[in-house]
Amino acid sequence: MRLLLVGIVALTTGACATVAAERIADTLTGYGIERAKAECVGDRLGRELSMSQLQELGRVARAYRENDPNPDRLTLNDLIRVSSQVRDPRVPIEVAKAAGNCGLVPSPYTTMLGAFTGAT
Repeated sequence: MRLLLVGIVALTTGACATVAAERIADTLTGYGIERAKAECVGDRLGRELSMSQLQELGRVARAYRENDPNPDRLTLNDLIRVSSQVRDPRVPIEVAKAAGNCGLVPSPYTTMLGAFTGAT
């Protein structure tokens, strides 16, 4: 979780979407997510979320980390839980869509996710 926070916090420096995508991918890879899947999530979030949305996600992630019983481990539940705390409802939707479209969510759940969010 620490690396995720560092990666997201780094976005607050005004980095462009490409840099944001690379940092998200690097962070997720650091947690053991396959490089291709991490890059997919990073690219999608960097493209679909604004800098202010990514910055808010970083602020929420920092707060979550303070109470995280295992800050060195990132699960899909952690990622969804953190994103659901962002005030902008688009953030958790985009995180869930990225997780589904990039193979972080098992196939049956991806189909269900698509039905609720319109994810393709």
